[in-house]
Amino acid sequence: MEKVNIAIIGAGIVGLAVASYLSKKNNNVLLIERHESFGRETSSRNSEVIHASIYYPQNFLKGRLCLKGNEMMYDICQINNIPHSNTGKLIVAVNEDEEAMLPELLELAKNNCAKEVRIVSGDEIKKLEPNVHATAAVYCPSSGVVDSHSLMKYFETAAKESGVDFAYGVEVKSIDKNKDGYIVGVRDADGRDYEFSTRVLINSAGLESGNIAQLAGIDIDEAGYRINYHKGIYFRIMHGFERFPRMLIYPVPPESGSVGIHTCPDLAGGMRIGPHFFWSDEIDYTVDETHLDLFFQTAKQYLPFLKIEDLQPDMAGIMSAIQKPGEDMKDFVIRHEVDKGLPGLINLIGIESPGLTSAPAIGEMVEGMVRELV
Repeated sequence: MEKVNIAIIGAGIVGLAVASYLSKKNNNVLLIERHESFGRETSSRNSEVIHASIYYPQNFLKGRLCLKGNEMMYDICQINNIPHSNTGKLIVAVNEDEEAMLPELLELAKNNCAKEVRIVSGDEIKKLEPNVHATAAVYCPSSGVVDSHSLMKYFETAAKESGVDFAYGVEVKSIDKNKDGYIVGVRDADGRDYEFSTRVLINSAGLESGNIAQLAGIDIDEAGYRINYHKGIYFRIMHGFERFPRMLIYPVPPESGSVGIHTCPDLAGGMRIGPHFFWSDEIDYTVDETHLDLFFQTAKQYLPFLKIEDLQPDMAGIMSAIQKPGEDMKDFVIRHEVDKGLPGLINLIGIESPGLTSAPAIGEMVEGMVRELV
């Protein structure tokens, strides 16, 4: 039976970052992914925003890792020529009621140590983005956008060059604890079954992370690890690009855990708006055109020049939420499961937004956890 020191399940942005950071100080590392290449699910279907750490309850891992990941992200992109842009972000109020909510949002951002955030007036907004309607806004200068595919390719290449083996088209079917670690049963793309052993097993399987934890013997309902699909849909702007803001424009959050329908400028000069989120019982990437009027009416509040014919359905993505519909936001689960009788198993579960921004910080954190195990 093949033996490895560390096995990582999942080649989304977080799994790739973990592999890259682990490869610097560990050998005999294997990353397995059920799809034929990296980032085929959540990591390639999102807003590609570099978040500033604004929205999270104090002391959440989400806030701490987002803040650190933001700093690391710009360094990684600049050093390695990964396409990105430090656009800045405006969280805009369009009336007096929303304007009254900005101080609380600013305080939340400051509690998360977001850098240089401040409230700006309508006059200053006109100087920053003349075509945006707002009475005031929270200005977040450290927000931006990144080419997520190029970022994932960088992490994959860095890991491979440091000796990580990649097994694409390989799906985990069983996980059994033994005295030396774990026996992992897998099935390859040709339908062949085989097993390998690993001292350390890292579950970074995204939408499947709850199922992987269950295979390892964890009661995912008792642990709070069951994944709920939180689907977000986007519409693309087709006309009038010269009038669209290059900064990220977000509304005042319509509810807890939501950032609302916002602009998503891409690095090729295009523009999407979204996401609009709802709960789903299945992985379904279709975009229902009946949401067109909702997108138009919402975005027109801060983009008054927008016309309904400027919009068409674009894409959908699904986040792996561990909160249930109606529940408050829950934090990332990044946990060594030794107290569950599973030493050497590290679960990364519920890594939804800001998972992309946090990825390098998560990679560094998991590397530190593994350092104590091997």
